[in-house]
Amino acid sequence: MQFKETLDFAKALDQQDELRTFRQHFYFPQHKGRDVYYFCGNSLGLQPKGVEEALMRELAHWRRYGVEGHFKGDMPWFHYHKFLQKQSAAIVGAMPEEVVVMNTLTTNLHLMMVSFYRPSGKRYKILMEAGAFPSDQYAVESQVRWHGYQPEEAIVEVAPRSGEVTLRTEDIVATIEQHAEELALVLFGGVNYYTGQLFDLKAITEAAHRVGALAGFDLAHAAGNVLLQLHDWQVDFAVWCSYKYLNSGPGGPSGVFVHERWADKPELPRFAGWWGHEESVRFQMKKGFRPMRGAAGWQLSNAQIFAMAPHKVSLDIFIKAGMERLRAKSVRLTGYLEWLIQRLNAAYKRFDILTPADPQARGCQLSITTGGMGRRLYEYLTAHGVVCDWREPNVVRVAPVPLYNSFEDVWHLASLLGDFRP
Repeated sequence: MQFKETLDFAKALDQQDELRTFRQHFYFPQHKGRDVYYFCGNSLGLQPKGVEEALMRELAHWRRYGVEGHFKGDMPWFHYHKFLQKQSAAIVGAMPEEVVVMNTLTTNLHLMMVSFYRPSGKRYKILMEAGAFPSDQYAVESQVRWHGYQPEEAIVEVAPRSGEVTLRTEDIVATIEQHAEELALVLFGGVNYYTGQLFDLKAITEAAHRVGALAGFDLAHAAGNVLLQLHDWQVDFAVWCSYKYLNSGPGGPSGVFVHERWADKPELPRFAGWWGHEESVRFQMKKGFRPMRGAAGWQLSNAQIFAMAPHKVSLDIFIKAGMERLRAKSVRLTGYLEWLIQRLNAAYKRFDILTPADPQARGCQLSITTGGMGRRLYEYLTAHGVVCDWREPNVVRVAPVPLYNSFEDVWHLASLLGDFRP
């Protein structure tokens, strides 16, 4: 597509956008009497307008039935996780039994590592990206210590080449092969939170399996952002949060994927809980854990209804929009912002984009630096009604989310960037 710099062109793109009405499903914070330019869905998504009704419905359900709400009504709480399975599976490219919504992200990462990080003999190392989100780093550090290893011995980090800020797939694969006989687990992010780089999850999984290791992913910045095919890629497990691109509110519940090849292995070690026990005999209260088939067998406690109800509202919106259509718009929307920024750089280079230029190697986030003025740029944008975020030491992250951002939003952001004077 041949882009143009004019506001009229941006408005014309919005008129052609078949997803433009989905913006109306969300509330926008206000700045001086108008909607903010919200580019922070990579940190916290906007509130869907159906959330209040969904919460009120569950409050009414509780008020009407009390404890019997677990078994009565249109969506009895006993089965609540099932009401989110098909939608979640569609978003991450899985079979319904391979996914479950439960707990929160890092809790689920630990639960997955209990089952899938099983160091033995020479195989005790975990490979991950350098600069992974701190929670992942802390989780991995504590897991290897739990097994009696020191992080500096058991954790292998893949860093960018000198002078580069993103990773090359061939370097990730080469590092996997270098540690082939010692690797127990390859654990990567789907999209790096800082640079916005989308990793080749299929290639990483294949490389891990070739050397006899398992492959798991933290999809906090990938779920609802990019196209995923976890089942077909043979990923062993994955976890993600729901409050970023999936718009389920602060502290929203996490999703878990466990490939079906593990579904019928009750002997697989795990931390068990009552809600993961086979539901047909759960209330017999007998000893001897019998896990439900699939990812549901990793549940510990009953569903967090007041957290899952908003999540279901957003998941239903995603199903109506369709991940393929959302991804296609995302590529155009982020591509337009990148093009406008590069036009600003035509006279002299003012902004650097850390995120890969290849649309297949990124989601909708662009990570921008401007000399040593990143914090000043962030404060300037905030003062002018732009909601984005800042990450140390010098990056402003902006995320044009296809569900609710418009091409006109992107144009106004670029216009403000053009007026910025350090």
